[in-house]
Amino acid sequence: MRITVIGGGVGCARFVLGLREHVRRTGNDDTIDVVVNTADDWWVSGLRISPDHDSLLYALAGVNDTDRGWGRTGETERVSAELAAWGTAPDWFTLGDLDLGTHIARTAWLRAGESVSDVYRRLGARWPLGAALHPATDAEIDTQVVTRDGQIHFQEWWARHRAQVPALGFEQQNIDQARPSGGAHEAITRADVILLAPSNPIVSIGPVLAIPGMRDLLLSSRAPVVGVSGIIDGSVVRGMADACLAAVGIETSARAVAQHYGARRASGILDGWLVDETDAESVGPLADAGIRTRAVPLWMRDADSSAQVARDALELAASFT
Repeated sequence: MRITVIGGGVGCARFVLGLREHVRRTGNDDTIDVVVNTADDWWVSGLRISPDHDSLLYALAGVNDTDRGWGRTGETERVSAELAAWGTAPDWFTLGDLDLGTHIARTAWLRAGESVSDVYRRLGARWPLGAALHPATDAEIDTQVVTRDGQIHFQEWWARHRAQVPALGFEQQNIDQARPSGGAHEAITRADVILLAPSNPIVSIGPVLAIPGMRDLLLSSRAPVVGVSGIIDGSVVRGMADACLAAVGIETSARAVAQHYGARRASGILDGWLVDETDAESVGPLADAGIRTRAVPLWMRDADSSAQVARDALELAASFT
């Protein structure tokens, strides 16, 4: 079975780790492809930084810093301190020395004319990841946050201001010129199951869906599309997705996010939706709206609980075949 996951960031990384563990335990020859959000990428000190991709890469490689939730384990930050001293990097966005190695390699390959997809393959070849990572697009579609005082890059709004500056909306630069990458196109069209990770629905999943042609691929796919809620009992599991949801007028709830994605039979993208047991009251209303919903434990605390969430998502997907 070919399983395709769409998402980005720490929530997606934890889910894919659970999915990989589930596949390992079953002993099947299932393959995992991940279509990764690229809209929070940006340029720092002349280097191309790709936070969502790197969270997945490091987690699957087993070299991520689980205490901080980002970056490499065993990091030092001497180079970052020097860059800040020279005024070429903001002091609110720290880059570890090992992490900088990744960014330097990525930028060198991009400057040499390789595509983002090429770079993903080269970076992913270093470790046995158990999954193939594909950029949602090879184009640059950096997210800008619209505020009363103008636009700022998403990373400044997120990392520097901690989403405390009121956002009026989110825009991806030049997204009208973007197209799904070849790897993303193949991962979706050849998938047997498509899973939306419990990622930020506005700035991680949303930009992927906004790429021209991406929704059409999902709507025409023969694979069931099942999403996993990143909202549990009215609160975000991690990060500041509530600030993003509020900025676009969506309630912070598992039900509201599913309604935002919409039922595939009504030109949305979801066939099924997993919510936590604390949100069981949303099962009936969402089913009435055309989204088959199940309430299961969604907290991914360790390998066992993460693998179980992945198993529940696949079982819900199997109910459509």
